[in-house]
Amino acid sequence: MDRCVVLVDAGYLLGAAASLLAGEPARSRITVDHAALIQGLRQRAEADTERPLLRIYWFDGAPDRVPQPEHRRLRVMPRVTVRLGALTRSDGRWAQKGVDAAMHAELTELARNRACSDIVLVTGDGDLLPGLMSAKEHGVAVHLWAVQAADGDYNQSEDLVAEADERRVLDRAWITGAVRAKELGGPCAPPPAPRPEIAAILSAPLPETAVAAAAAAAGAGPDADGRPGTNGADRPAPTGERDEPPGEPGSGAARGVPTPKDLAGLGRPQATQSPTVNGNQPAATLRWSSDKGWIERGGPLGEPAETASLPTLAQLTSAEQRWADREEDITAVSGDPFEVGQVFARRWTERLSDTAHLQQLSTEYPRIPHRIDGELLRYAARFGLLAHKDDQIDEHDRYAIRAGFWREVDLRTAAEHSPAGD
Repeated sequence: MDRCVVLVDAGYLLGAAASLLAGEPARSRITVDHAALIQGLRQRAEADTERPLLRIYWFDGAPDRVPQPEHRRLRVMPRVTVRLGALTRSDGRWAQKGVDAAMHAELTELARNRACSDIVLVTGDGDLLPGLMSAKEHGVAVHLWAVQAADGDYNQSEDLVAEADERRVLDRAWITGAVRAKELGGPCAPPPAPRPEIAAILSAPLPETAVAAAAAAAGAGPDADGRPGTNGADRPAPTGERDEPPGEPGSGAARGVPTPKDLAGLGRPQATQSPTVNGNQPAATLRWSSDKGWIERGGPLGEPAETASLPTLAQLTSAEQRWADREEDITAVSGDPFEVGQVFARRWTERLSDTAHLQQLSTEYPRIPHRIDGELLRYAARFGLLAHKDDQIDEHDRYAIRAGFWREVDLRTAAEHSPAGD
């Protein structure tokens, strides 16, 4: 058959591109326009072989062979087939398993079945030498493409180079048509706008009841002068205590910082109340949620009716919108945690019929109501975020997801308040 097929070792192509543009082979150092890259590969293959393209096979590794956002975008592109091997971590480095074997099997099968007349290999691994030689024996012309090496030397197996029928080097100019290096030291996502009410909460003195609960939980009894003393003959007071600012009642007395567990037993003031310390200064109120919902321990810590009434994105989304959302997730959303939070918030805010809900949500900053927060994290899980990395849940992703959510809510809230015509 007078057609050409392209087999791409993504680890080689993108790793070599990162070395060329960013000085190291880490793919995290580059951003890739996959649509432009696939189009470039197709055009170059058809021009070099003078044959129409049958298909591009994209071979890559993924943790547990679970498609990542880039793989999901690639596999819905025309004439692209994605084949995934395992991605494992050993001695602090990621390594692909099964990718070479899959490429070898595809290479020999295509040649044996005479599915094409020309095969383009974008790889540097010498393990594919037997497959390359087998393809030649079946009458297939093998084109070997390399990525320009940063040091000008070979970044391919010399045996592959020697056996290939044709060879081409993809130079820097071609690579930069679809790949660019990330800026050094740049943040992975812009931080959310500062919120002055958070500083007020953090600077507010602790309620006296919370101090007593913290001291009781730590087992520290008061001394004769009223200060938390030692617990036993030689045991010092618990760490984490701090001195009160001068001028406050009980100046000079050390206070224990209560944990969420301590505060859980104290209950939570109603939203309409303004708790005070000594009758004059507002007290700090700590609210939090867990993956299983609001924690309730001996106090009215259920989610308030005001936020419990906020609709979820699923309730606001029609069947047609759900289909369009899924299409956008596959083709346009990169999977960056901050962007994922923004996309979710944009859909939620755009579909609200009552703008009072948006204002109500904004007052809850920085806590996202549990029902919406759980839905947000489930949405993020579609992109492989929140997965176990090095046996630890990536908390950085959680912060970035929620920061993106609040940034979009802030932008939409500002737009609602701006005068018409601005």
